[in-house]
Formats: sequence, C-alpha cells, structure tokens
Amino acid sequence: MEPTGANLPSMNLRHIEVFHAVYRAGSISAAARALYVSQPSVSKVLKHAEGRLGFPLFRLVKGRLTPTEEAHALFRDVDEIYTKIESLKETTRNLLKGGSAHIGLAVLPSLGLGVAPRAVALFRKKNPGVTFGLQTLHDEDVLRALYERKADLAVAYDAPRHPRLAHIRIGTGELVVLYRREYLPDAPPRVSLDRFAGHELISLTGSGPVGALYASEVVQGKRSGPEGIVVQTYYVAAALVRHGAGVAIVDEFTARENLGPDLDFRPLEHPVNFGVYCIYLEDRPLSKIAKAFVNTLKADIQDQQQAHNPGL
Repeated sequence: MEPTGANLPSMNLRHIEVFHAVYRAGSISAAARALYVSQPSVSKVLKHAEGRLGFPLFRLVKGRLTPTEEAHALFRDVDEIYTKIESLKETTRNLLKGGSAHIGLAVLPSLGLGVAPRAVALFRKKNPGVTFGLQTLHDEDVLRALYERKADLAVAYDAPRHPRLAHIRIGTGELVVLYRREYLPDAPPRVSLDRFAGHELISLTGSGPVGALYASEVVQGKRSGPEGIVVQTYYVAAALVRHGAGVAIVDEFTARENLGPDLDFRPLEHPVNFGVYCIYLEDRPLSKIAKAFVNTLKADIQDQQQAHNPGL
C-alpha cells in the first residue's frame, strides 16, 4: 500500500540544510565545519532524514561517503530549495538594512564603465550623506536583484513587462561602430560596415535586448563570411578592437568609455536605437532621494551624448 497524507516521507528544512551540506562537502566533518555545528549533530540529523525518507542517502565506499542514486535524484530539487532559502535570508538581511539614505544600484556592465560611476560621483558631491551599493550584473540577473531586494534601482536597456515592476525611461542609445582611428582617419558623421570591408567584424552573441537588436538589425545586412571572433560582452569587444583584432558594433556607452588616441566610433548609417530605463518594484515606490538620483542619471546621459557623440 502506497503511503498517503501524513504518512508520506518528507524532509524538513533542517534535513535539507544538512543533506545539502554533506552532499556538497563530501563528508560529515566538512559539512559540520560549513554549518558551524558538531559532527555528531550532522550525523544525527542525516540519520533522522533517512529514517523519515525510508532509504539511505549516503554509503561508505572504500572509506569515503558516497551519495546513493536516490540522493543524486533528490539533490536537484534540494539544491533549488536551498538556493531559495538563501535568497530569502539575503532578502531579509537587505530589508533590515533599510534606510532612505542608501541606494542599492544594479547596472549592466556597459553602464558600469562610466554612466553609473559618474552619476554616483556627481550625486554624492551634492548629497554626501547618501551611501551607495553598486553592482554590475547581466540582464538575467538585474531583475532578480530587485526581487531579492539586493538593489533598490536597476538600470538596463529593456522596459520590463511584469506587473510587479515599474520603470522610468531616462534616455536612449544607439549601436555604433568602434574602430581604430587608422582604419578610417576621415570618418563621416555616420558610417556603414562597408567602410571597414578590409577588417574583421567582431560579432556579438546574446548580450540581452541590445544583442537582439544587433542580431535583427545588423547581422542581416553585414557582409557574409565566417565569424572569426564572437563575444558576449561589449567591453571585451572593445578590448579586442584596441588590440587590432578588428572592428565591433557596440552600444554607444561602451564606445564612449573606450575613446582614446587610437580608438574612435561612429553611429551606423541606418540608426539602430534602444531605450535606457530605471526599473524598480511597483510595490516599493522610489524615495525622494532615489528619484533625485534618477534625474542625475538622466541628465548625465544627455550631457555626455551632446558632448561626445559624433553624428548624433
């Protein structure tokens, strides 16, 4: 007869924590050190979990603790639960910090090169009492930082389509060609890729909404041929250009931060634009100080574009 209702085998949170630690650490002693408890305590909880489940989770094989097939099968779900528990702890810690004079900021790597640091520096000159926590994250992690309250505000290239999130558009950007000045000394205000026919085009893959723009608007019209270099991040593409590996199409913010005696950029002949957004939780409206910082970000983006963008 199959177990039903209250008789179903189960693991409580302490079982999950200990099982996860032993599985990852590979021994009772290492798991005990990781959990800051005694070895007998770990052994007792593990034995209790096995009793509840009705099958062993580990066996000693040649003196080493080895997970059973059942343990391997359980670990996938346990690891997911454990990750959520850790996320809950992190959310709780961040909620306890509180304080309207602190802004947790999550930005894309391309905006972490210049836009965000410059805005933070400008803002702190006028508001020295406001503290910041700044982290650079990829697209798939930026929104998670908001959900887990690791950040109060995120800056990204895509307006979220989620009922829990709200956004403010703070600017626009363009895809541009980043190249060594010697390749095109007298560049016009806007260029086509044909002007760089003798140079390798460093291709982008992934990279979120701007990468999708690149794929849909640029790749179709680029010259055919095998892709010699493919990257996922814009600053890596910029570094390759600096070292003479070819030319790259990147966002204008990355290009601007890489301008120098050897490097220049131009917007594409046929403009490819994208938005820049500040994103926050709908049920956690921005404080006055956060709104003021958003305005600083917006003004800085506009000022930098007016001062440095050729052809825009």
